[in-house]
Amino acid sequence: MVWTGRKDGDDALHQRLFQMISFEKEISPNDFILHGFAVDEGVRRNKGRTGAKDAPDNIRRNMANFPVVHSNLILKDFGNILCENQDLETAQQKLADAVAEVVVKGARSLVLGGGHEVTFAHYSGLKKAFPEKRIGIINIDAHFDNRMPEEGVGATSGTGFWQIAQEEKIHSLHIGIQKNSNTLKLFDTAHQFGMKYILADELFYENLPFIYEQIDRLCEETDLLYLTVCMDVFNAAVAPGVSATAYNGIFADPVFMLWYRHILRNEKLIALDVAEVNPSLDSGEKTARLAASLVNEWLMYSDKN
Repeated sequence: MVWTGRKDGDDALHQRLFQMISFEKEISPNDFILHGFAVDEGVRRNKGRTGAKDAPDNIRRNMANFPVVHSNLILKDFGNILCENQDLETAQQKLADAVAEVVVKGARSLVLGGGHEVTFAHYSGLKKAFPEKRIGIINIDAHFDNRMPEEGVGATSGTGFWQIAQEEKIHSLHIGIQKNSNTLKLFDTAHQFGMKYILADELFYENLPFIYEQIDRLCEETDLLYLTVCMDVFNAAVAPGVSATAYNGIFADPVFMLWYRHILRNEKLIALDVAEVNPSLDSGEKTARLAASLVNEWLMYSDKN
C-alpha cells in the first residue's frame, strides 16, 4: 500500500495523512487535489538519467505518516498520469486538463513528478483555467530550464520556460540558480525573456531582506502564483536521488525554510509541484523524504476554510 503509516488513534488529535486521504473525485473550493505525473520522457530526451517516473508513489509513501495539523484539511488523491509510447506531449496535455479542472473550481493543485517537464504541463493547466490572469512562477532550481527544443527531439525536461515564453510574457523568479549548471547562452536567454533569478550563492541569512523583496515583487506583479521545486537544487548529501546531482547545492536549513515558508504563506499560491526525484538513485529515500516534506509544508501552512 502507498498510503499507510503508524496509527495512534482515529480522533482528530491523532490523525496522520494516510488516515484522512480521500480518493473521491469531487472537487470543492480549497481542497488540495493531488496528481502524480509519472513521466520522465522529458528527462530521457534531455539525455538525463531516467527513473523519475517511479517517484510519485515513493513521495506519497513518505507523505503518508505526517500528522494532520489542521482539522479542516481536505486532501484528495486523483492518481497518476502516465506517458505511453514516449508521447510526452499527450501526457502533458492530460495533466494540463486535469489541473485546469481543479483550479477553476477553487481547489489547489499538488503534483508529484516526474521529470521537470511537469512545469510546462502544470503551467498550461493554470493558463487554460485562467487565460486572462498573470501567473507568477517561482522555480526553485539549479537550472533555468529555458533551452530551445532541438529539432527532431522536441520538448524536454529542460525546455519548459522557453515554451512558456513563446506563448506570452513570462513572469518568473528562479531561486537557487548555479553558475556551473547554466551556460552563458542560458543566462542570456533568461535576460531576454525577463526571467528574474537569485543565485544559490546569494541564499544566506544576511540576504533574507533581498530574497523576500524579490519574492514579494513577483507576487505583487501577478494575479496567481505557482511554485515548482526541482530537487536537483539541493546538495547531493540530502538529495542524492536526482538525475543531475549537485555537490554545491543548497540545503533545507533554517534560512531556506524561512523564505520557503514566506512563499507558502502567500494567498495567491494555488499550485505546487516537486520534480526530478529518481528512486533508482535515491539512497535511503532521502530525496523522496525531502520532497514529501516540502509538499507537507504547504499542507501545514495553509489553513483556509
